[in-house]
Amino acid sequence: MRHADRIAGAALLASGVAFSAAALKYYSYWGPGGPGSGFLPFWLGIVMAVLAGLLLVGALRSPEAGPGWLPRGEGLKRLVAVLAVTAAFVALLHAVGMMLGTVLFLVALLRFLEGYRWSVTLGVAVVMAAVNYLVFTFWLRVPFPLGPLGF
Repeated sequence: MRHADRIAGAALLASGVAFSAAALKYYSYWGPGGPGSGFLPFWLGIVMAVLAGLLLVGALRSPEAGPGWLPRGEGLKRLVAVLAVTAAFVALLHAVGMMLGTVLFLVALLRFLEGYRWSVTLGVAVVMAAVNYLVFTFWLRVPFPLGPLGF
């Protein structure tokens, strides 16, 4: 595991630094009215670089190899299932729309992977799709892909 942590830590550290540098290069850090469009990406990159640095230092200081980083058995099956459901969600997003896609995604995870009752599964899926829609469409004004039903 330490070898994987070293590789991931170094890659994430480089990504965080590059992200912050790109934010400063392509966006304004500060404008006349306060923080500019590069302010948040810059600091997110800094936080990412610091956390990656901590991961890298911890991995370099640990002499033992640690457990394997890839799950086995049932854990590997669950990981593959989550990745497959996520890939299907992304692939079908423009065909079914964001709202229905979110509901189907959460139903697949909650009911078929986690085994929750249908009432809980449908309640969580519908409420989270609605919250997702309200936050992005009304608050942030980000248009969602619409499905054949118009939502």
